[in-house]
Amino acid sequence: MTLFRRIPALVGPAVGLVLVTGCVAISRPDVSRFLEPEMVAHTSAERPAQVDPDACYDRDVTPAVIETVTEQVIVTSPDPTQDSTTQRPTAFRTETHQKIVEDRREIWFETVCPETMTPAFTASLQRALAVRGHYRGEITGQVDSATRAAVRAFQRPEGLASSTLSVAAAKRLGLAVYHPGEALPQPPR
Repeated sequence: MTLFRRIPALVGPAVGLVLVTGCVAISRPDVSRFLEPEMVAHTSAERPAQVDPDACYDRDVTPAVIETVTEQVIVTSPDPTQDSTTQRPTAFRTETHQKIVEDRREIWFETVCPETMTPAFTASLQRALAVRGHYRGEITGQVDSATRAAVRAFQRPEGLASSTLSVAAAKRLGLAVYHPGEALPQPPR
């Protein structure tokens, strides 16, 4: 019976502690979201000059898209003054020419350095890509052809058709840390 008499004495301070901690405001940083980094960094044939010397970079080349156009050109047309029984048929010549639809692009972008691509990091990358529907293989921690294809599929909509993981893609996947300068302030309420 003495235990039941002590329960109200123990519950009172516990409830008080919960009420006090519930009233304390938890401080949050004034950040609404982060700037989404650009996937494509530099479009030039040479490595960019103003880059972090400790960072890793890769180059991706997209070939030009060339369209071949074939046309039928009239060489001779029928003479309307002659009657239809003696008229020569219309003669055509086939002409083929090419035109560039999209120019060749060569871009440099910051990548996750090879020493960062540990088996644990690669397994996290595979899980992150699987959640987004790009990776369907086993979580092996190895950068295999399925992993490279998934990285390419994830980065392609942003204009980077490379199987090398960019830092921007790693941030979007939650695998790299955003810097404080990339934080956007919360909008006023």
